[in-house]
Amino acid sequence: MKTVLKYLKPFALLVILAIGLLSLQAVAELTQPNLMSDIVNVGLQGGGIAEEAPHTLTADALTLLTLFMTPEDAETFKGAYKNVDGYLKTDGKDPALAEIYGRAAYFFLQKAMAFAKEMAEAQGLEPQEGEGQMGLEDVSMEQIYQLGAMMAMQPGLPEEVRAARQQESDSMIYGQVGKAMIKLFYEDAGLDTAALQRSYIYKTGTKMVLIAFCSGLATVAVAFLSSRISAGFSRNLRRGVFTKVQRFSKAEIDKFSTASLITRSTNDVQQVQMVVLMGIRMMVFAPVMGVGGTVMALRKSVGLSWVIGLAILLMVCALIVVMIVVMPKFKSLQKLIDKLNLVSRENLTGLMVVRAFGNEAYEEKRFGGAAHNLMKTERFVFRSMALMMPLYMMVLMNGINMMVIWFGAKAIESSALQIGDMLAFMQYAMQIIFSFMFVAMAFVMIPRAAVAAGRIKEVLSTEITVNDPPQPKELPEGPLEVAFDHVHFRYAGAEEDVLSDIHFTAKPGQTTAFIGATGAGKTTLVNLIERFYDVTQGSVTVSGTDLRDLPQDLLRSQIGFVPQRAVLFSGNIRDNVEYGEAEGLSDEEVWEALRTAQGSDFVAAEEGSLEAHVAQEGANFSGGQKQRLAIARAAARKPRIYIFDDSFSALDFKTDVALRRALKVRTKEDHATVFIVAQRVSTIMNAEQIVVLDEGKIAGIGTHKELLKGCEVYREIAESQLSWEELIA
Repeated sequence: MKTVLKYLKPFALLVILAIGLLSLQAVAELTQPNLMSDIVNVGLQGGGIAEEAPHTLTADALTLLTLFMTPEDAETFKGAYKNVDGYLKTDGKDPALAEIYGRAAYFFLQKAMAFAKEMAEAQGLEPQEGEGQMGLEDVSMEQIYQLGAMMAMQPGLPEEVRAARQQESDSMIYGQVGKAMIKLFYEDAGLDTAALQRSYIYKTGTKMVLIAFCSGLATVAVAFLSSRISAGFSRNLRRGVFTKVQRFSKAEIDKFSTASLITRSTNDVQQVQMVVLMGIRMMVFAPVMGVGGTVMALRKSVGLSWVIGLAILLMVCALIVVMIVVMPKFKSLQKLIDKLNLVSRENLTGLMVVRAFGNEAYEEKRFGGAAHNLMKTERFVFRSMALMMPLYMMVLMNGINMMVIWFGAKAIESSALQIGDMLAFMQYAMQIIFSFMFVAMAFVMIPRAAVAAGRIKEVLSTEITVNDPPQPKELPEGPLEVAFDHVHFRYAGAEEDVLSDIHFTAKPGQTTAFIGATGAGKTTLVNLIERFYDVTQGSVTVSGTDLRDLPQDLLRSQIGFVPQRAVLFSGNIRDNVEYGEAEGLSDEEVWEALRTAQGSDFVAAEEGSLEAHVAQEGANFSGGQKQRLAIARAAARKPRIYIFDDSFSALDFKTDVALRRALKVRTKEDHATVFIVAQRVSTIMNAEQIVVLDEGKIAGIGTHKELLKGCEVYREIAESQLSWEELIA
């Protein structure tokens, strides 16, 4: 995976920026439930009063409160207030002040309810339903002051206050009661409590809107950055795979099928790209939200934390089941895609052959089998993944909400939890569940991407066997002489040599031809000149310099190569003829190459001439026309070495003779070294040197006449094709 992820390095700054924006988004998302809780608890229930102790009191209110404090607390409380315009004011930021005030307010209310009950019983009245509850809605400050004056005359009050001071405190209940009485004290001091409530709700609501707006901007920015990063990453990765494959020798190409390389550079890269995209957007965001949501939820209610623990446990169990059941299928999924691509490519490439033999039904069955196997595996995987959505979304999330409401209501009833805190807890629980869902999705996506990354790594980490030398040499000016010095060659993993003790020299201005039975090693031999393979033993030299001491691009820039199967590229005729010439060719140079290849007549007849369209693989030209265009491409380079690997097989005899005559003139003028691989004796009869191969060994070297006399293998091949009169003519 490291080999693949190194392609993210150019985007390191963007990744850091995205992570920073994700952190901002996470903080914003985690802040919203808390603000919503404040609106409910403080703005609606608390009348917009956020402070724990009143910042403004009348003298009567201060006197009342100090009655229910210990002397020490009363001294601290009085010292915190200063007389301003007839009212006692403080900043109210001291936590100790809030605790003293809350305890005094709570103790006063408890004593007030008990006192009221005693008075009712003394008068023979039955307590009314609801009596004893902490409700101050219908109580005026005048009544509170009267009640406080009567309670102050009760014996034993200071001792009760001191005893209450030493009891275990309940800050939540003290805070609720204290805030309820703050509103009464503010109204007594002439403050507009309705305006305070509206102001608090508006300010908090505005904060929520601004935070939501910032979160939205961060979300859009992260989406943009993650898309840019993942797209750039996949571009670089595909470029890396393509560049590596371009450097492959035929030995490495033989290890991978074409269909597999296509899948690795498309579908496999896409799988890794999706993980990078989701990784930036979710895999960073989800853990932050999960941890942050857990911390915030615990701050709201420790008693309900077991609900979140239960949800996480259920998700982990479901995830383990999915991992055990689904993950093995991911390993086979990419191979099945390879197989489908292979069957599709073979069928499309050989479509005419399929039709000629009437095997459409067989090919349909073969394609259907590959597609069906892929469908079954994908259907199983996607069904398993789809099952997670209703399981988590519908059952788990709704079940968690129900439990939070059920047990939260009981906590609210016992004054252990506020309504706003319960609502916030529900939102945090959903955030935590969503976070774990994203992590679960990551666990599903990562294994498949890991398989894809492993397949890409196989390409990127493949050791290239044909490399440029550390200290390259240069080629001399002028004609080049190619020599094979006791060359042996064996394919990787093979038990026997394909070529054994090949030894000859090809002179400049001469043609060296290779002939032999199918599988004799002719194509392999000329591939050694191009250095598509390196020799196993011996050496191939150009003007005395070993090919392995030359840069590959320098060597191949001196060679005009025409393969067995003429390869044309989509575009036009001009593009194909001047292929490989970075500076391009003039029209006259292109026509000169076409005349040499005997292709000027049919090109001139094409609509658009040199600009005539060439379809993919030259499908709109015949086999002979494609070969002539390929020969023209080689001739246009004016190379010092020509290699024709059975490149005249699709030509008629008249065109063959004319083409070889034109090539003879051109190569003689350029003093080029020419290699021809041929099956037809008529093609090579006039070559200055003919090398006869038999099972990878040289059976004879000489001219046509010399080999007819001294090489039985050559004579058998020649007599099977031409009459004796034609051979000795």
